[in-house]
Amino acid sequence: MTSMTVNDRPVRFDMDPQTPLLWALRDAANLTGTKYGCGEGDCGACMVLVDGEALRSCLITLAEAEGRFVTTIEGLSDDRSHPVQQAMVAEQAIQCGYCTPGIVIAASALIARNPDPSESDIKEAVPNLCRCGVYPRLVRAIQRAGRVARRRERISAAPAPGIDPADAARAVPALRVDGED
Repeated sequence: MTSMTVNDRPVRFDMDPQTPLLWALRDAANLTGTKYGCGEGDCGACMVLVDGEALRSCLITLAEAEGRFVTTIEGLSDDRSHPVQQAMVAEQAIQCGYCTPGIVIAASALIARNPDPSESDIKEAVPNLCRCGVYPRLVRAIQRAGRVARRRERISAAPAPGIDPADAARAVPALRVDGED
């Protein structure tokens, strides 16, 4: 068994130690915010924080993650209040959303070590691919998140729309199919 801390909780995976961390998080821990993109470390959709560093979870095995601290997009903030999350919404830097979790993770690692990043700092630290092409808004969002982190600006935007976790647990009534009683 492989043990680590995921989103501040101790976790033990009873899986092959050579399993990519991505699949353990998605399939065993049901943390599906970490996305599968290319499986080769090129796109960044699977970024997670490992001991505070943004890493591609498709390239890290469970054995390599043993004893480490892993943070997924679900663990970054439980109410979407992280400065990067807020700035991404405020700057409308989200299109389809598939790449967003990986981008937010990479940007949060950057802001943690450099809360005043230049455009070139951002391009270097956030290598994620986005098919929708939000790059100019992404740079503005990350720089804005840095200002929020430095307490030079406050974002009053509401959290991104979505399903409240409490609502997701509610039972959904069965749908009636025409012709059925």
